[in-house]
Amino acid sequence: MPAPTKRTTVYLDPDLHKALRLKAVSVSKTVSELVNSAIREALSEDAEDIAAFESRVSEPLVSYDEMVKRLKQDGRI
Repeated sequence: MPAPTKRTTVYLDPDLHKALRLKAVSVSKTVSELVNSAIREALSEDAEDIAAFESRVSEPLVSYDEMVKRLKQDGRI
């Protein structure tokens, strides 16, 4: 049995909506399935970013000026 769903209203650019409907037809999915999938993917990427930041929290901070100096010293800029 599928999980219960919530109904919401989202306002899309007309061209974006048309493209989304065409994609849904071409991949045999509903617009809702495509939107849910895209949101899940975006949130998953956010979770990965948060985990990466948390794993590096103990690293020392480097200022922008210091980074530019290091890049110049290494001959990268």
